[in-house]
Amino acid sequence: MNFNLSQIPDRHIKPRTHGITMVMDKGLSVQEAKNFMSVAHSHVDVVKLGFGTAYVTPNLKEKLEVYRSFDIPVYFGGTLFEAFLIRNQFEDYINVCKEFGISYMEVSDGSITIPHAEKCGYIEKLTKHGVVLSEVGSKDAAHIIPPYKWIELMRAELNAGATYVIAEAREAGNVGIYRGSGEVREGLVQEILTQIPEEKIIWEAPQKAQQLYFLELIGCNVNLGNIAPSEMIALEAMRIGLRGDTFELYLNKETL
Repeated sequence: MNFNLSQIPDRHIKPRTHGITMVMDKGLSVQEAKNFMSVAHSHVDVVKLGFGTAYVTPNLKEKLEVYRSFDIPVYFGGTLFEAFLIRNQFEDYINVCKEFGISYMEVSDGSITIPHAEKCGYIEKLTKHGVVLSEVGSKDAAHIIPPYKWIELMRAELNAGATYVIAEAREAGNVGIYRGSGEVREGLVQEILTQIPEEKIIWEAPQKAQQLYFLELIGCNVNLGNIAPSEMIALEAMRIGLRGDTFELYLNKETL
């Protein structure tokens, strides 16, 4: 850090497995990726090329090399996995990941229906090729999954070999663990946490109020995802009590 401040909470040091921040790149240019990394690389743990953007991104290998040069793993959005799967191109998906040097893979079923045993089978197969992140939750706001089912799905996918389960929210933060307004479904989140270790969950939280909720609930080392590149530094400041929203969260006023 640039100077000394007391009463700053301890963030886990990179490379970390807990307290990670996943950033969603929805189409940065190569130069924008370089600029982003020059500012935020020490705080970013993994980058997702959102939904199917990898298919249409120009100079894709060059951009991946930018992230790789900063030791930042990159993975393709789960929607791209589903796009391969629905076209019966699962093996092609594996080959594409190999071709582009992708060692993190997301397995999701937010846009298509996959029998859960089959989804767990894909997770198990992909663990032979790298780190698997599995996403739980639907992109359809009308499809409400009860808490016990979230827990059941998450547990099974972790048992199948997923390193993390991702709690679905879309890039807007208005489905899955959130209501259409973006408000957290608090009962759902808290019930999940009674059964699933919080360090194994990445909460998609693109909105500041959502990030704040999880920081207050779990602490500065909560795993957060779908963070916009432009919000990365602001989030890291908020994590450690250096934004108005969390200013008093870690202060012991008796010692001040």
